[in-house]
Amino acid sequence: MRSLPCPMVDRRAHTRRQRGFTLLEMMVVLVIAGLLVSLASLSLSRNPRTDLNEEAQRLALLFESAGDEAQVRARPIAWMPLESGFRFDIRTDDGWRPLRDDLLGPRNWEGGVTGVSISFPGSSGSDAQRDRVLFGTESIDAPVSVTLFSGAGSATIVGTGNGRYEVR
Repeated sequence: MRSLPCPMVDRRAHTRRQRGFTLLEMMVVLVIAGLLVSLASLSLSRNPRTDLNEEAQRLALLFESAGDEAQVRARPIAWMPLESGFRFDIRTDDGWRPLRDDLLGPRNWEGGVTGVSISFPGSSGSDAQRDRVLFGTESIDAPVSVTLFSGAGSATIVGTGNGRYEVR
């Protein structure tokens, strides 16, 4: 005896294969996709205050490198802010010359910097504010504060005179 296929069993299996996703399942997938897209767009927009602090950190590290370089070369190096950026100069026998190397070469401002203030705590009169920071051939320098300004606020780089700089 042979058993004949039951038409009822075949129909249920056929309809189960064609069913697909429910409306609720599709809605859940769309909500998850929307959340992921919104999180990605939030992480792409940077905080201008963070950009200013990162530029101040970069400059503090460049100050430390310039101090080390002045000692190695046995020649003073000066940092000068410019309208669109800054540069490092080295003292030669015939005057100050801009450095052109990869590390201490001229750079444009990043982080939205719009202005710079240089002050030397403990100095009085015209010596209290100058237009450059000097890195001498000795490991001890004068304490200095360099403040970077932007639309997001300000960040101050403080050097205590021992060759190290920190952002406050």
